[in-house]
Amino acid sequence: MAEWRWEYAPTAEHVIGGIDDLAFTARVEETADELVRAAAAQYLECTLYQGPPPALGQEIVSGSMCVHQTVPRHQCVYILQATMSPR
Repeated sequence: MAEWRWEYAPTAEHVIGGIDDLAFTARVEETADELVRAAAAQYLECTLYQGPPPALGQEIVSGSMCVHQTVPRHQCVYILQATMSPR
């Protein structure tokens, strides 16, 4: 059985390209890891999931924002957008 994972969608360059702050990127990826653990606990029968698609989620990442989509049948949390707060 496959393990839950996260991915940038469509690509890392599209989601965080142009953000040169490595600490911010690390915080986004730590948040993604937490989202994967939560999804794995919530969707135990993920490959058999028949419900409606989960809504897009928004997470605050140190004053910035991350938008994600959980797809239980893919066993994946897709990171769609990472926006860094202006300083």
